[in-house]
Amino acid sequence: METVIIVIHLMVVVALVAVVMLQKSEGGALGIGGGGGGGFMTGRGTANVLTRTTTILAAAFFATSIVLTLLARSGGEAPSIFDSAPMGAPAGAPVAGEAPADGTGGANVLDQIKRLEEQEQQPASPQAPQSQ
Repeated sequence: METVIIVIHLMVVVALVAVVMLQKSEGGALGIGGGGGGGFMTGRGTANVLTRTTTILAAAFFATSIVLTLLARSGGEAPSIFDSAPMGAPAGAPVAGEAPADGTGGANVLDQIKRLEEQEQQPASPQAPQSQ
């Protein structure tokens, strides 16, 4: 059912683009028949036909768009990326009882910054070179 509506929707879109391009442009000659002497579809009668066709195709476009939206919503709950994440812990957080691989001891970022600032403020004693 959804595939049929999509195919109809695409045919309406192509027809709508074609009909809009066939209409006479009021300024700038943007359409196919819009220039000064386009003889393909001229006259007041064809303008009315093209206007009505555009209106009908636009209504069909909106109708198929709404139908496709309703079909997508009725298909069930859309899967979310939040459903696959573990609950309670942000992604990349260490598991309880495990120390993280970076040696921080499980502290958060603010604790790590404080620890680094404290290490920088303490005077470091000179270290003697060690042989290998």
